Amino acid sequence: MKLPLYQIDAFAEQPFSGNPAAVCPLTEWLDDSLLQQIAEENNLSETAFFVAEDGKYRLRWFTPVEEVDLCGHATLAAAHVLFTHLGHASDEIVFTSRSGELIVRQCENGLVMDFPASLPQPVVNPPQGLFRGLGVQPEEVLMAFDYIVVLRDERQVRDLKPDFSHWMQLDGRGVVVTAPGKDVDFVSRCFFPRLRVNEDPVTGSAHCETAPYWSEKLAKTALTARQLSARSGTVACQLKGQRVELTGQCADYLQGQITLSI
Repeated sequence: MKLPLYQIDAFAEQPFSGNPAAVCPLTEWLDDSLLQQIAEENNLSETAFFVAEDGKYRLRWFTPVEEVDLCGHATLAAAHVLFTHLGHASDEIVFTSRSGELIVRQCENGLVMDFPASLPQPVVNPPQGLFRGLGVQPEEVLMAFDYIVVLRDERQVRDLKPDFSHWMQLDGRGVVVTAPGKDVDFVSRCFFPRLRVNEDPVTGSAHCETAPYWSEKLAKTALTARQLSARSGTVACQLKGQRVELTGQCADYLQGQITLSI
């Protein structure tokens, strides 16, 4: 069996920046255990698989250890593969997923993803393991599908050195640390040690949580965000009711073939 494989740097204007994702277009679904093995072998934060279904594309994402409900950068990468390499005819792609319909369209500044927004809610009694792993006193702790930890300023976010051993047993997907930005509206860093992704470079899905929070705090619907990982990236966010639009670019890194003797 031979399967096409693309590695795309998402939220990046050039290779070696942004967040790398593997993309495997399929003609039909393979066994879930094989999809998980491929994702583990790729050893990236996410591998995206999609199959054409009734004019749309069914999209799934796997970390090295499990399937997840939503991934922004791998969705961006999958759309880039369809537009750039597979000749998708229209300017819009509709993906179906565990998180409902996700729409990606081309624009002058790259690709725009239309995702469901998730407004984090305050956590009354955060787990002690969250604080032990953090090592600094947060301004606020909230929860959506991740813990959202608000710090005082950008410098605190940049200098943070978490102890991941305390975060392995937290409920939720991971921990997103955020603060007001100096040159952008807000900054963040994203940590998912339970998924064997200690720090994710540029996390599209996290902005489905942080953008609604900062939109409410800053009283504006158009925001610019920067993720302060080593491979930093910028995400343009636009709140539209219960949806959030995230805009970014992609850069090709690798095109190859998976060969399996099964």
